[in-house]
Amino acid sequence: MDRQRLFESLFAAAAVSFLAIGCFLVLRPFLSALMWAVIVCYASWPAYRWLERRLGGRRSLTAILMTLGVAAILVLPFVIVGFTLAENVSAWSQAVKDWVARGLPPPPHWVANLPMFGADLAARWNSLDTAAGVTEVGRLILNPLREATIKGGALIGRGTLELGFSVFIAFFVFRRGDELALGLQQALTRLIGPRARQFIAVAGGTIEGVVYGILGTALAQGVLAGIGFLIAGVPGALFLGLLTFFMSLIPMGPPFVWAPAVIWLISGEHYGAAIFMSIWGFFVISGIDNIIKPYLISRGSQMPFVLVFLGVIGGIVAFGFIGVFLGPVLLAVGFTLLLAWNRGEKIEGEAHGVVAAGAPQRAAEAKAGLWRSGLALVTGARERASRPKIHLPLGAT
Repeated sequence: MDRQRLFESLFAAAAVSFLAIGCFLVLRPFLSALMWAVIVCYASWPAYRWLERRLGGRRSLTAILMTLGVAAILVLPFVIVGFTLAENVSAWSQAVKDWVARGLPPPPHWVANLPMFGADLAARWNSLDTAAGVTEVGRLILNPLREATIKGGALIGRGTLELGFSVFIAFFVFRRGDELALGLQQALTRLIGPRARQFIAVAGGTIEGVVYGILGTALAQGVLAGIGFLIAGVPGALFLGLLTFFMSLIPMGPPFVWAPAVIWLISGEHYGAAIFMSIWGFFVISGIDNIIKPYLISRGSQMPFVLVFLGVIGGIVAFGFIGVFLGPVLLAVGFTLLLAWNRGEKIEGEAHGVVAAGAPQRAAEAKAGLWRSGLALVTGARERASRPKIHLPLGAT
């Protein structure tokens, strides 16, 4: 009989394992979109609740409107950039050709006086101002630009599809968010016990802090950068705004986008636009890092720069384009839960230390009061022995 039960248990475990593996293999292509949909819905859940109250509790209509709002914020910019990418590349190519045709200015006098390599650098500089040099510079700049544009276009297209699919999943998450939250809490309670509610609260605060603080700030910087590039007349303003969004995910990243634009405006003798772009880039685009980002991140938890950087790079490697959003959030949640767990262990250790330190005093007090409690213990034992016993069936509450 025991062998039969053991065989049945092993067979059930194997069947459940095969089922779990099969479900994972089926859902593996959609895991990144599924996780990002859950994160977006959780971060925007207060707005969903507010809109639901305004619409009189109509959940389906609220979910549709929230899904459209998320699509307008996350997907629409990439669609616009994708359609204008060819036009932007043509404008950049023409701008590079015009810049190369004008040739390089003569090198400053101090370049030739540099020790060790000054003379060679000046000679190389002057050789680039010839027809052959201009052709070589154009080849070195335009060919990599063309290849990078093709790869970037494919990446944007694939990423837009992934984001669109995550927005589609977000509709169902919005629609059944309460049931999903309750199921998650019950499952975690079974796994880790009563601390599940605390872990969910910590993870939720971290998700809000990262989404609002890092991704929200990057989105604001990308939009403001695109507006500035449009006003200054920089070619490919929308694409450069998108590039600013990605560079904003790491500290001091946006200047690597707007500073070359300023140099390009100065080289074209657009001094007024260059001054405007410098002021706009320094005080508006980069200034958000010092004003808005600390306020938004303070709503969740602080995240070290190295985790942000590793989250962006590792997210792209692991999940593709959508990993830019997903990587930092996952690392932040794991990092914060680890800190919370560590603090809990320390607190428990300190509590045990206090108990051990106070043991001698409590022992002395116990000895002093033992004669007072002995009679009460004996009397209570006799009363409990005289009470009728009640047997509860298994599983009764």
